[in-house]
Amino acid sequence: MDFLKDLWNFLKARKKWWLAPLIIVLLLLGLLIILGGSSALAPFIYTLF
Repeated sequence: MDFLKDLWNFLKARKKWWLAPLIIVLLLLGLLIILGGSSALAPFIYTLF
């Protein structure tokens, strides 16, 4: 959790708001990869791509 706090403080202090959508998309893709590889939802996730 400290990493996320540091990242948020970096974005706030340096005014790098353009990085926020990129980070959100990467987190969502990582979540899809985790769910797609180890759950019963895998067949439904694979149909999205």
